[in-house]
Amino acid sequence: MATTRPRRLARQVSIVGAGLSQFGAYPDKSSRDLFVEAFHDMQDNIDQGISAQDIEAGYLGNYSADLFEHQGHTAPIMADWLGMTPTPITRVENACASSGSALREGVMAIASGMYDVVLVGGVEKMTSLPTEGVTDVLASAADGLYEVPAGLTFPGIFGAIAKAHMDRYETNLNHLLKVGIKNHENGKLNPKAQFQVTVRDMMDRRRIAWPLRLYDCAPITDGASCVLLVASDIASQFTDKPVHVAGMGQATGRPLHDAEELTSLSAAKIASAEAYAMAGIGPENVGVAEVHDCFTIAEIVASEDLGFFEPGEGPHAVDEGRTARTGDRPINTSGGLKAKGHPVGASGVAQVIEVFKQLRGEAGARQLTSPDLEFGLTHNVGGTGGTCVVNVLQRG
Repeated sequence: MATTRPRRLARQVSIVGAGLSQFGAYPDKSSRDLFVEAFHDMQDNIDQGISAQDIEAGYLGNYSADLFEHQGHTAPIMADWLGMTPTPITRVENACASSGSALREGVMAIASGMYDVVLVGGVEKMTSLPTEGVTDVLASAADGLYEVPAGLTFPGIFGAIAKAHMDRYETNLNHLLKVGIKNHENGKLNPKAQFQVTVRDMMDRRRIAWPLRLYDCAPITDGASCVLLVASDIASQFTDKPVHVAGMGQATGRPLHDAEELTSLSAAKIASAEAYAMAGIGPENVGVAEVHDCFTIAEIVASEDLGFFEPGEGPHAVDEGRTARTGDRPINTSGGLKAKGHPVGASGVAQVIEVFKQLRGEAGARQLTSPDLEFGLTHNVGGTGGTCVVNVLQRG
């Protein structure tokens, strides 16, 4: 039986730099090109600078370069292209939560005392395959014995979740549309985002998996992300604005076909409770959140699982504008996976980067203006809810 004792970091860990590649479709770029781009962006944004040879270890989130690019053993290839050899670097695979899980490994590597400076990132090159090929690759993150043979692609899975939420609560198509519009409005303010679309585009009624329509779905994306973690006691050597890892939680949930309910992800509830306990806060203290909106319904479900709203209240919060940048519960200021893009292996760390920028006051036109912005949260889901990683970050 899993322990219920509160978890604590034996040594505090801080984020001192972050970088993103441009998100989108790039036929002329490989995953290694994208990751180098993100790494150089990170180097440009570290106050005191960093060289590849200063890094003591690395953790790379990547879901399936094996199938997308026919390239395995991706982590040492990235290290070579960055000039990091012979530094150890390890690939972490947990479906769409791959880089969220990689971040957890990097934090624990520093908290253990083994390393002081660790690179954590994620990358995915998805557009090498046609849409039906991408759908097949992503479906391999579902249960291949029960879910995939039943025809459950990810749009089908989240379509079922949306229909269950509609049947149980007062959720409707307009709520899903409003989530998409909000996130695309935020994405228009993010220069790294994949999509810059209009409200008219969002009205596209092409059905993908009822009740989900085209713009309820995150896009197919190429992209990379990376952050530099250091022991908090040396953070001042890199920046005067560190962001601390205040809490972490990771949990494993049952596959969708074996889940107790469809309107919630049990792993998200457990992971967030663990992260809140480690940080010593509650959901009411979170000033900004990046959640895993692979589909519009996923943002609504996440907002309830994380304790921001009671079950069934998430749609009403959208109606009331509470999750907008000007609301009291701003969610996905980056544009989220929905508008920023969803290169699956890179998304978890990309979420962390948005919160990092918000807490440092560096989010540009989408910057929140609350003077009390101290804590931010990220929520990264893998598979059909089998993995969830939640991080609480704190302004230094």
